[in-house]
Formats: sequence, structure tokens, C-alpha cells
Amino acid sequence: MMLDDLLLAGVDEVGRGPLAGPVIAAAVILDPQHPIVGLADSKKLSEKRRQLLSEQIRDCALAWALGRAEVEEIDRINILQASLLAMQRAVDALPLKPRRVLVDGNRCPALAEGVEVQAIIKGDSTVPAISAASIIAKVARDKEMCTWALQYPDYGFEGHKGYPTQKHLHALHTFGVTPLHRRSFAPVRACLK
Repeated sequence: MMLDDLLLAGVDEVGRGPLAGPVIAAAVILDPQHPIVGLADSKKLSEKRRQLLSEQIRDCALAWALGRAEVEEIDRINILQASLLAMQRAVDALPLKPRRVLVDGNRCPALAEGVEVQAIIKGDSTVPAISAASIIAKVARDKEMCTWALQYPDYGFEGHKGYPTQKHLHALHTFGVTPLHRRSFAPVRACLK
């Protein structure tokens, strides 16, 4: 087995579309000696299956890390740049430094010199390391949004995770904007007037 195979990281982010909460990215270097069965795009898995796979990934991967960009950063630099920043932070936080990084989507974060990075459209469905990153990022963000639901019980964050559902939009208009909301997003901005 080539060393480069061991130093391949998959990266994905979760939370570009919501009106509230951070964007969270994960970077994962899988262990070829311990393959994980059932890796897929996190959005195509049940919540229970995601949670089980997330635990397995954390236990079996050679390395994994999370990175994030907060609401204030999203509002300041825009959601695309915040997503790339979260991905960069996830890769930088890996305890094992990758030589190659495969990123879900069509844009690559700026990484350390000497690290080869490639964007792969629909990579979360086709590249196991990206699928693994997608899963642990989604489980981490969903858990965080459920915690925020305890502080802001009127908004239903435990159900929609900050996405612009009818229930969430109704809550925004009824109860107003929380510190968790992204003020640069049009539906939130409209409630500030």
C-alpha cells in the first residue's frame, strides 16, 4: 500500500442552507485496513444509521477532525467563504497531515503548501472518505442544533436544524431573530426591518 493512500483526506461541510447556526466541516482519513461498510451521502441515510456510522468512523479512522465557521463569520464573509474556511480549519485540525485532500463540491479551500486538493462534484456519494466526512459533520451539527433548541424552544431547531421550513419561518416572524440567526440571509434580514 502506498503512503499516499494512507494520507488521503475526505472533506465535506454541512449547514450552507440553514438560516441559523454555524457551518461545520469534517476531514477524515480512513484506515484502509479497517473499511467501514455503508458509507454514503449523509443526506441519504436515516438519523439512526448516521449516528451509528459516525461512531464507527470516529473509532476506526486513522484521523478525523471538525472545523467550523460561526454565524458572525458567515455574515461577515458570506456563506461560501465561511464554508471554505470551516473546511480549511477541519484539515488543519487533523492530527495526521494529509498529502491529498478530496473535497465535496466544486470549490477548494486554501490549504497548507504541499497539500494537493481536488474538488469532486457529488463526492459525498462516490468517495468513501468524503462520505465519512459528510456523516460526522452532519451528526455534529444536528446535535448542536438540538442543544440550541433547548435554549430557543419556540423555533423547532431540533426538527429542521435551522433550515428555512414553514415552521421556522413562522417562528422567525412570530418570535423574532435570535443570536443564532444569520442576519445576512434574506428571510432573517426581512425580520430585522
